[in-house]
Amino acid sequence: MPVPFPNSPSAQSILLPARPGTILGSLAVALLLGFLPWQNIALVPDFVALVLTFWCVRQPRLVGLGAGWLLGLITDVGNGVLLGQHALTYSLLAFAASTLSRHMLWFPLWGQALHVAALLLFAQGVATLVRMAAGADFPGWSITIGPLFGAALWPLVSVLLLLPQRRPVDVDENRAI
Repeated sequence: MPVPFPNSPSAQSILLPARPGTILGSLAVALLLGFLPWQNIALVPDFVALVLTFWCVRQPRLVGLGAGWLLGLITDVGNGVLLGQHALTYSLLAFAASTLSRHMLWFPLWGQALHVAALLLFAQGVATLVRMAAGADFPGWSITIGPLFGAALWPLVSVLLLLPQRRPVDVDENRAI
C-alpha cells in the first residue's frame, strides 16, 4: 500500500540529532564562500542566507534570530559594507524561515525550494531597500537571479547538509524498529 504523503516527515527515515559542530562548520563554509570575490556575478546565490535558511527550517530551536544577526554582522565586516545591512536582512530571514519551518517540511524538496525562493527574494529585497535608503541606486532586476539560483540549489544543499544526520541502514531482526 503506498504512503499517502511520501515526503511527509512521518514517511521519511529517522535522522540523528544535528551536531552543533556540523551546524557551525556548514555556516563557516558558507561565510567563506560569501567572502570570495564574486559579489558582482549575478548567478552566485547568497550562500550564508541559503545555509541559514536551511538550519532555521531544520533546527529552529538551535539556529534563529541571534545566529542570523551575528552572521550578518560578520558578513558586513568581512565584505566592508554598511554595518547592519546583512544583520537586519539575515535576522528577518531567520525569523521568516523559523516561522515557516513546520509548514515547509511537509513539502517535497522542490516544494520547499519554492518557499526558499520566496524567502531569498524577500531577503534580497530587504538588503536592496537598505542600500537604497543609504543612497545607492537601484541595481536592476538582475538581482533576482541569485536568489532564484539559490532556491534551485536547495535540494542539493538539503541532501548534503542532512548527510551527517542519516542513520545507517542496518537490518537487525532483534530490534523492534
